[in-house]
Amino acid sequence: NMSSFRKALKSRQRNHHERSQPGFRKHLGLLEKKKDYKLRADDYHKKQNTLAALRKKALEKNPDEFYFKMISSPLQDGVHIIKKPKEVEQVTEEQKKVMRTQDIKYVEMKRVAEVKSFEVTEKFQNVNVFFFFFSVQSFSLADHLNTAPELVDRVYNRPTLETLETKSIQGAVDPHSVKKLAKQRKHQYKILSQRIDREKKMFVISQKIQTRKDLQDKCKKVKVKKETTSSAAIYKFEAKRKR
Repeated sequence: NMSSFRKALKSRQRNHHERSQPGFRKHLGLLEKKKDYKLRADDYHKKQNTLAALRKKALEKNPDEFYFKMISSPLQDGVHIIKKPKEVEQVTEEQKKVMRTQDIKYVEMKRVAEVKSFEVTEKFQNVNVFFFFFSVQSFSLADHLNTAPELVDRVYNRPTLETLETKSIQGAVDPHSVKKLAKQRKHQYKILSQRIDREKKMFVISQKIQTRKDLQDKCKKVKVKKETTSSAAIYKFEAKRKR
């Protein structure tokens, strides 16, 4: 039939090939075909439609319109510049005052003085040291201290045998004297706590002063940790070879 004849005829036909760019026109580039033109035309019309939509939006815009992004990203040479949020320094008023008036050497000197004062207190507090040059096997601490064996473990308010003989035990360790000694010890611990606190404050201040000095160096740096009231900011500096 006719359909089978058409199929047989079509199979014998040569495939149609589009004409390529002639040799003398090779310098002009690829010869544009219909599919190439279609892509170019679609792109052109898309851009024209976008421009038309923007033009319409600009004409219909309310001149009194306001939104907060206008402040945070103002126009500069036709480009929106996004402002970086300003970092608030985590510094107390007391730290600012000391950092403005005192040098890092002075702060470090004061800190070391505080460390030494409470290190000595901690080292010798509640400790009795004995030096002797004979065998310790027969050494009796109660005899050496001239006190009762039951009171050897006491570091303070340890009455001698004479005191125990002349006074009553209640008088030697009466509640009033124990209360007084406890009050004194509490006062000493309070002073020690204040010294430790002062040392910590001085350390933070010296760290912050040093960080500000390091930031004056002209080298690349990346912030690793933000500054807080109890610690200095941490920066990672680019390794720089010394000449």
